[in-house]
Parts: sequence; C-alpha cells; structure tokens
Amino acid sequence: MFPLSVCIIAKNEEKHIEECLRRLSPYGFEIVLTDTGSTDRTLAIAEKYADRIYHFDWCNDFSAARNFCMQKASYDRILSLDCDEYIEKLDAAALGRSMDQYPDRTGRILVRSRFLRSGQATFEQTRISRLADRRYFHFTGTVHEQLERLDGSTKAIYDAPVTILHVGYDETEADMQEKSRRNVALLTAQLDREGPDPYLYFQLGQCYRRLGDAENAFHSFDAGLSMEADPSLDYVKTMVESYGYTLLDLKRAQEALGLAGLYDVFAGRADFVFLMGLIYMNNGLFDAAVAEFKKSVTIEEFAVDGVNSYMAYYNIGVIYECTGRIGEAREYYKKCEEYAPAGERLKALG
Repeated sequence: MFPLSVCIIAKNEEKHIEECLRRLSPYGFEIVLTDTGSTDRTLAIAEKYADRIYHFDWCNDFSAARNFCMQKASYDRILSLDCDEYIEKLDAAALGRSMDQYPDRTGRILVRSRFLRSGQATFEQTRISRLADRRYFHFTGTVHEQLERLDGSTKAIYDAPVTILHVGYDETEADMQEKSRRNVALLTAQLDREGPDPYLYFQLGQCYRRLGDAENAFHSFDAGLSMEADPSLDYVKTMVESYGYTLLDLKRAQEALGLAGLYDVFAGRADFVFLMGLIYMNNGLFDAAVAEFKKSVTIEEFAVDGVNSYMAYYNIGVIYECTGRIGEAREYYKKCEEYAPAGERLKALG
C-alpha cells in the first residue's frame, strides 16, 4: 500500500467513530487521531484501530487542530476526515496514481451528506478538498476550514476516486442547532478579524438557514454574492441556490425572479434549474415552471438528491393537479417511485 496517513480530529464521537475507523481499516492506511477533550468512550474505541493517538487542547480553531494532527502523521500525503464520515468507495490504486500525478494539488473527495426530508432519507453531495501533501498545504479558517497553499499561491485541484458518506445530519435538532450557533459565533469572529470573504459569508448563511433565521441568512448570502467569486466553485453554486431558497422562505418570490439573469452561468447544474422551476411556480408562472422541472431531469450534475428526478416529477404533478389536468398529474406522480408525498397524492386522487 502507498504511504498515506488518514488524519481525524475527534471530541465525544463514540456514536460514529467505530464505524468510521472500521471502514478505513481494510485499506491499510496509517490512522492518526487527535482528540480535543473527549469524556465519553471515543478514545477507548479509537485505540482498537488508530496507529497514533494524540491530545490537542481545544482553542476554538478547527484548522489548528487539523494542522496539529497532520504534523503528527508519519507520511506527507494526508487524507483528512471527520468521525461522522464513512468510506463508501475508495479505489486505492487509482488514488495512488492520482497523488503521484498531482503531488502539489489538492484532491477533492465526493461527500454525500444524509438527511431527512418528508420523513425519508435523502442525500446532498459536494466535492471537498481533503487530500493534500503537508509539504505544500495546510488548513486555514477557524470553522469550515479549507486547504490552502503554504506559500499563498493559487491552488490547483483534481477529483480523487474517494466517496464518503457523511451522517452528521442524523443528529437531533437540538444538537444541530447548538452546532450552528457555535459556528455562527466562530465565523462572525473570523470575519471581524480578517474582513469580508465570500466563503465565510456562504458558511454563515448556511448556519443561519439551519437555525431558521432567513433574514440573517439573506444578508449573509447577499454579502457573499456581492463579492467576486469563481462561479465554477461548488460553494458559489450552492450559495446562489441557497440565496434563491431564502428569498422564497421570506415570501419574496417576485424578487427571486431576478436569478433568471444568472441562468446562463449556473444552469449547468440541475439544482439551479430546479430552483428556477420553484421560483416560477411560486410566481404562478406554471408553464415556465413545468419547462424548468422537465429540463432539470435531463441534467446529470446535481448536489441535492431528487432535483433531477423524483422531486422535479412531483412538482410537475402538483402543478398539473392544481390546474385540473388530473390524468397528467397521476402520470408524473407515478414517476416519483418511492417518494412518499407522491404516493399520498396518488391515493387521494383514487
């Protein structure tokens, strides 16, 4: 096996850490765990799997903890994970070739986050830079940290053959709210120290959305989008989409129509096209909405599960049902497969 260290930071993760480490074990990578103050069984479980375990005094800085962990590894090539992230797919041979080919680039892994919608498990996916050589890269940012070059130059990326299942959103609503409030405080402090930054505004807006604070989410996204940011980056695409959803949450559907001006830039991802369908739907422009939903199912690139399949079909069904086209509504509800709301509408229609 090629030299690679998997670096993990942990605190009170007994719920997740065993599954995380169990799935890593067959690959033979070095496992380095840094604990930041666990009081549960996290360390006892980690001792069964980890090659190295260290303690780091928590200082409200995730990057500091990650960089400490990276420096304790035996190897320069590092994969950084969280305890609630489980390996789903990993092509070790292809991964080794990629790191040999791109020694001074960061590798983006595919992270699939699981969460509940309408009582059903669904997934949101994004690529995140988590593979790097510590001779060239380190983490920056107190929360939602990012890999950046040590010399400050622009980083180059590649897509690594690694897929992770993130189960952190399985937590209770109270736990999620607590984490979001903590992250708001950390992000706000970082903005105060370092000044405006589109990525920080994006993460702040996402935290406010999880807290149900649409007004502050809007102001955060608006601030981020007012700055120059590369529209090809996943977080920028998501920020535009989250901005649109926030406007709908605030009942500002007419204002959300302005996102049509960004169509040519962002319509390569099904999520944006689906969002435009919702915006048209909320403005009573039903023909335009149906056209966008039908287009979204033809687009391969997506982040949120369902935007290019069952959720688009379901909304077409809703529009057809509300406009009296019952036969066509049934046809589209049937396309939704196991999506529970569609099944309920089919039962109601008889």
